[in-house]
Amino acid sequence: MAEWVEKTKNILELQGIYKDFEGLQVLFDVNLGVQEGERHAIIGPNGAGKSTLFNLITGKYRPSRGRIFLKDETVTGVNPFKLNRMGMARSFQITNIFRTMTVFENVRNAILSKNKIRYNMFSRLSGMDEINRQTEKVLHEIGLLERKDNIAGELSYGQQRALEIGLTIATNPELILLDEPTAGMSSEETREAVKLIQRVTEGKTLIIVEHDMEVVFSIADRVSVLYYGKVLACGLPGEIRNDQRVKDAYLGEERK
Repeated sequence: MAEWVEKTKNILELQGIYKDFEGLQVLFDVNLGVQEGERHAIIGPNGAGKSTLFNLITGKYRPSRGRIFLKDETVTGVNPFKLNRMGMARSFQITNIFRTMTVFENVRNAILSKNKIRYNMFSRLSGMDEINRQTEKVLHEIGLLERKDNIAGELSYGQQRALEIGLTIATNPELILLDEPTAGMSSEETREAVKLIQRVTEGKTLIIVEHDMEVVFSIADRVSVLYYGKVLACGLPGEIRNDQRVKDAYLGEERK
């Protein structure tokens, strides 16, 4: 983890966010700022509201109250497609790839989307040298260039997760959101995933929801803790690790 230097400009800001589902209150007055270039982790026990918060940020849900800003522009309730065009991209907790396509075709589709090119039967994709070059660059970054002709669904679980990260970065976003990127991975796959995340998010802004505290503390510059729908604490990893409130609510004494 790189040493974090305090900055002043937020790329993402949440102000007074509330969310309820048919009377069930999930988030309560959440205020959060994510600074340009930082790697910000959101942690908390099951049911804390992490996934709901992620879905609000990425436009899947609209907050019941409050406002969301991306690069100083109000984006409350803006749909995911437009947010992607504005420089935001996300992965999902459940692998979200095109399983019957090749690895190359998966990433190329994302590159085509970034370049606003529609895929259709009349497209002469084999002649699109720049698109193919960009695709191979992404595959190289995620370590799957040698498997570009493999069917995506036949990759190992760890490789499928790497491919999904590739789809996320293929649009060259300024803000990357990863939802439980190491969920279900072996120890070795997790170590490789951490290296990959550190590499592909260099110079970008990252928000990561993650249950593995070793992953969090090795990647994050700052950590926010959600507890029963509220931000319990926000600070540097060392501050969060030693915060008694966090220990009591989530980490536990055994995680010192």
